[in-house]
Amino acid sequence: MGQIMRITAPAMALGLALAAPSFAQDGAPPPPLAGTRLDVVASGEVSTVPDIATVGAGVVTQAPGAAAAMAENAQRTAATVAAIRKAGVADRDIQTTAVSLSPQYRYADNQPPAIVGYQASSRVSVRFRDVRKAGPILDSLVAAGANQIDGPSLSIDRPEPLLDQAREKAVAAARARAVLYARAAGLQVKRIVAISEGSSEAPIVRPMPMMAMARAEKSADTMIEAGEQKISVSLAVTFELM
Repeated sequence: MGQIMRITAPAMALGLALAAPSFAQDGAPPPPLAGTRLDVVASGEVSTVPDIATVGAGVVTQAPGAAAAMAENAQRTAATVAAIRKAGVADRDIQTTAVSLSPQYRYADNQPPAIVGYQASSRVSVRFRDVRKAGPILDSLVAAGANQIDGPSLSIDRPEPLLDQAREKAVAAARARAVLYARAAGLQVKRIVAISEGSSEAPIVRPMPMMAMARAEKSADTMIEAGEQKISVSLAVTFELM
């Protein structure tokens, strides 16, 4: 990460310090800077293995009539959801995200479009709390009737403790940088005047391309590799140097 350093004379720092946030419990403004102000931007980062995989499973059916398309879709969707529950996925991790019905048209020159059938589709989002089991469950979904699968999106179930670790690293990095600048300028770090959290990033969810539909013969089990994701925090820290 980049770094920003700004050192100002005490007279200029005085006006800036009065506007800085205070760490005092009584809410009083911090005392005026008697020394030199130093502004540092630092970041902290931790790596972890994602423990949540979110996958979308869909069923698309077609029939000459709207009712028939919806009925077949409902039947296959129910079988898909039953397979998900049988695999041990809790109800709280299964969510219907879309249901739709649309006419299918035939187009001919100089003639209005004619409805030739209907297509029904439904989609559920499934959250796996054991990433290693996601692949085999996807195979069971296809066997149960799902013909559209996309994902997975990998994430961290509880990122806050990891964000706190990244914050601690960011503060340590800022202090180490302040000590370096102070030593180079023939000064010492007296105190931290203010800390501002610029940005914090939990693992970014990165959907993978849509997976192929089920084939007539299963050649291999679906595998999902969790890999590693990074969590980072950026802080702006103001120090007083003497």
